[in-house]
Amino acid sequence: MRVLILLLCFLSSGSAFFLTVPGLKTRAQLKSELLDLATETKRGLEASAEQQDKILELFEQLEKLNPTKKTLKSDLVNGVWDLQYTTSESILGKGGFPRVGPILQTINTRELAAENYEVVNYFGVKVPRRVTAALTPKTDQYTDVQFKRFQIGPVGFNAPEKFKGALDITYLDDSMRLTR
Repeated sequence: MRVLILLLCFLSSGSAFFLTVPGLKTRAQLKSELLDLATETKRGLEASAEQQDKILELFEQLEKLNPTKKTLKSDLVNGVWDLQYTTSESILGKGGFPRVGPILQTINTRELAAENYEVVNYFGVKVPRRVTAALTPKTDQYTDVQFKRFQIGPVGFNAPEKFKGALDITYLDDSMRLTR
């Protein structure tokens, strides 16, 4: 499983010779710091203003080191991603029913499809929820998202046409994806 950092919205380092500049961090260092803060803030659920600022700073530094320029055209984007951090209160369930376990997103650019999956604790009962979506790429890194179908436990229903979103994938490697 790979890591997704969503900013409303990991660890691979090669063994090569690098000329380092004092004060500049490597991809691996930035990714490690970002993951540490994501864990510390419980995916962003308990992030202070200072922590949010630091995560944004790390996010922007890592975006500048993106090794994959055409993120939606890369096969690296396809697969299951585990959400580690988001600023979206609705995704986190802030003020509502708590999420239990991982929050997952599957991307399949060959079929232009996506699926989000989570388990929510409703008064002690753990209920799986998922939503499927169609992707409409607009650029090599940006796609519109049209939600198609929601499922809460055994009950499914079609999403209203107005339920839309977007993904702007600003960083992608073999183990981490940053999305705005």
